[in-house]
Amino acid sequence: MRRPIKKKHRIAPDHRYKSERLEKFINNVMLDGKKETARKVVYSALDEIKNKEEGKDPLEVFEEAIRNVGPSVEVRSRRVGGANYQVPREVRPERRQALAMRWIIAAARGKSGGPAHKFYAEELIAAANNEGAAVKKKEDTHKMAEANRAFAHFAW
Repeated sequence: MRRPIKKKHRIAPDHRYKSERLEKFINNVMLDGKKETARKVVYSALDEIKNKEEGKDPLEVFEEAIRNVGPSVEVRSRRVGGANYQVPREVRPERRQALAMRWIIAAARGKSGGPAHKFYAEELIAAANNEGAAVKKKEDTHKMAEANRAFAHFAW
């Protein structure tokens, strides 16, 4: 018997832009429960985007970055007859968004030598332009899935 489908927990939209996705991003940026600090960093990054990208809405740049970084396929391990195969699978929209946010945050945290909000702003702008470390991570994931396409018949 299959387990019942859980009800999705909806989070309240953020205060400034009224976006649930941005609030989710703030939650992912947060470390040790310091939400106000995470909020300041993300809002400062969006202000930085507003200053750098003249005439562009920072929320649009953020949304475009999430869309560009989210992978459409990934590989999952599958054990068949004593051997492990990397089986390419399509990515659900919720996971696609979660991976995109995780990769953007990891790329921004990987930089050093300046304020955090500048790194987040740079990474979001780069991702919106299909550049940067997070987009490279997505492309690597797609290449891995393409290389293992022969094992697609093992998908469950």
